[in-house]
Amino acid sequence: MRWLRLAWLGLVLALPMSLAFATGDAPGRTSAVGMVAQVSLDGPIGPAAAEYFDDASQRAVADGAVAIVLRLDTPGGLAESMRQIVAGMLACKLPVLVYVAPAGARAASAGTYILYAGQIAAMAPATHLGAATPVQLGGATPMPDASDKPAGNSKDHPSADGADAESHKVLNDSIAYLRSLAQLRGRNAAWAEQAVRGAATLTASEAAQQQVIDFVATDVADLLAKADGRQVQVGDRTVTLQLKGAAVRDYAPGARTRFLAIVTSPTIAYLLLLGGIFGLLLEALHPGAMLPGIVGGICLLVGLYALQLLPVNYAGLALMALGVALLVAEAVNPSVGALGAGGLVSFVIGSVMLMKTGVPGYGVNLGVIGGLATGAAALLALIVWLVFRSRRAHRVNGDDAMLAETGELLEPIGAGGEAWAMLRGERWRVRCGSGLPAGARVRVVRRQGLLLWIEPA
Repeated sequence: MRWLRLAWLGLVLALPMSLAFATGDAPGRTSAVGMVAQVSLDGPIGPAAAEYFDDASQRAVADGAVAIVLRLDTPGGLAESMRQIVAGMLACKLPVLVYVAPAGARAASAGTYILYAGQIAAMAPATHLGAATPVQLGGATPMPDASDKPAGNSKDHPSADGADAESHKVLNDSIAYLRSLAQLRGRNAAWAEQAVRGAATLTASEAAQQQVIDFVATDVADLLAKADGRQVQVGDRTVTLQLKGAAVRDYAPGARTRFLAIVTSPTIAYLLLLGGIFGLLLEALHPGAMLPGIVGGICLLVGLYALQLLPVNYAGLALMALGVALLVAEAVNPSVGALGAGGLVSFVIGSVMLMKTGVPGYGVNLGVIGGLATGAAALLALIVWLVFRSRRAHRVNGDDAMLAETGELLEPIGAGGEAWAMLRGERWRVRCGSGLPAGARVRVVRRQGLLLWIEPA
C-alpha cells in the first residue's frame, strides 16, 4: 500500500509536467497548438504607439500567447518612442515576429530599427524599408556621400563638411544602435549602417536577398508557416518556434491608448492649445461667462500635456503666443492694423515652426494653419474697416453732434424769444431770431449751455 501511495503521488506530480511537454510548453519550446497575439502599429511612431505595444505585449503574456506578430506600417517617428518599443521587444518573454504589411506598407526611419529588433523579420510583397537617418530639431541632419564611407565602419568621421558635433554624435549613436540590433539578430549590419548614414532603402525581395529580413510572406498565415521550426533567441533561451496553424488574436489598443493617440496628433494638440488660449481670453473679456473659461482651461491643459510628449519647437510656441497677444490687442485697442498684421505674421510663422516637421507624421497640417490664418486675416480686415468707418461716421453726442440737428417747435416763438422744441426725442429750450409758429421745422445753429439757438429748417 505504501508503494501504491508513492506511485500515485508520483503520477499526480508528473501529470502537469507531462501535459506541459505534450502541449509544447516545455522550456525552450513554444506551443504547437496555441494562440499568437497580433499587434498593429500603423502610422507615426509616438508615445501612443509605444504605450500600445507595452500594454499589448503584457496582455499577450498574461493570456498565454506563444508569440507576438507585430504588423508594421510606419513612415517613422520619434526616436524616444522607437527606443521604448525596441526595449520592450528585447525584454519581452515571447518571440516577436515583425511583419511589414500589407502590400504598399513601409518600415521607414524608426520602423527600420523595430524591424531589425524582431526575432523574425518579414515583409509582404510590394513593401519597403530603410531611410533611417535621424533628423534633428534644428533641421535635417547633413547627408554624407555613402561612397565616401566604407560599410561596417562606425568611427567618428564628419558626416558632411561643416556639420556640427551634435549631428555627428546623434548620427553615430544611431548607427551603433542599429548595428547592435543587426548583430544580435544575425542580420546584415553593413546595410544597417548605410540605412542610417546614407538613407539607403530596399524593397522586400531585395531585403531578403541581402539578409536584412528572414523571408517574404504573403499574409500572416504564410508568415507563421515559414517561421515554423526556426530557432530564435528569447532573452537567454533558445526557442524553437511551433506556429503553423496557430490561432491569431488581434490586440486592439485600449481606451487610454486611443485617447493618447488622438491628443498627441500634432494638429489636434495645436487646435487644443489655441482653443485653450482663446477660451481663457473670452472668459477674461466676459467675466462670469464660465463656459469659455472651463472649456478653455481643459483644452489648454490637455494641449500642454500633448506638447510635452511631442517634439515641440519652443521658439515657434513663443511666436504663436506673441501673435495671439497682438491680435487681441488689435481687437481691444484698434490701430491702423499694424498690431494685427504683426500678430498675424507672428502667428503663422510660429505655427509652421511649432512642430518638428522633419519627423514623418509630426508636422501640423498646413491646411489647418492656412484656414486659421485666413480667418484671422478676415477678422483683422473687418476690425480695420470698422475703425475707418467709425472715423467717417457722424458724431452722435457732444456739441458737434447737435449742430445741424433738426426738430419741431412745440409752441410758437417770437423774434428773439424762447420756447420748447423736440429734438432727437428730447425737449430742449430754444431761442430764435425770428418768429415761428408751433410745429415749424427748425435747425440748431449753436449751443449755449442748455439753450439752443435755432433757425428755420
